[in-house]
Amino acid sequence: MDASAILKTYEKIIYFILITLFSLIVAFSVGELAYIVYMSLFVNTPLLLENQELLGIFGYFLLVLIGVELLSTVAAYVNEKVVHVEVVILIAIIAVVRSVILVDPGKLDGSELTGVAAIIITLCAGYYLLKKGGLGRLSGQYNSRNSHPVRSYAALNPLPGRQAISKPWQMIRKKTK
Repeated sequence: MDASAILKTYEKIIYFILITLFSLIVAFSVGELAYIVYMSLFVNTPLLLENQELLGIFGYFLLVLIGVELLSTVAAYVNEKVVHVEVVILIAIIAVVRSVILVDPGKLDGSELTGVAAIIITLCAGYYLLKKGGLGRLSGQYNSRNSHPVRSYAALNPLPGRQAISKPWQMIRKKTK
């Protein structure tokens, strides 16, 4: 057995362990979310949720959603050797929105709020450009010399009916008329 086969086997074992542990974390998080909802709805104040409880539940729900999306992204990479850039940007948007929901605006100054707004605008613009350009998946082709994934514009998987983009400047299309 050569060294590259051993490394690929080792990599598969590590991915399996990571996915298993991450699945356990997500499963326990869903259970804890159910427990929090039950306690908030039926034990603490029956059928009444206070603002802080509601924000806490929404924040935890979004955290579980981020975990599920990260798990699916890692599983897609392991199975297909494809990075779903669109999903990664959506996870980032969800994470920033979660922090915005949970933050108390009175505790932040204007520059921090401006920074969060800039992050949200940048992520949304990136997501828009990915959708408009028909991009969203980066193939992880292995380089035989160092066995690291090679990600380039030429490796982009196009949508049906579109050609793969081999040069970044081909993404900019000028409309004539």
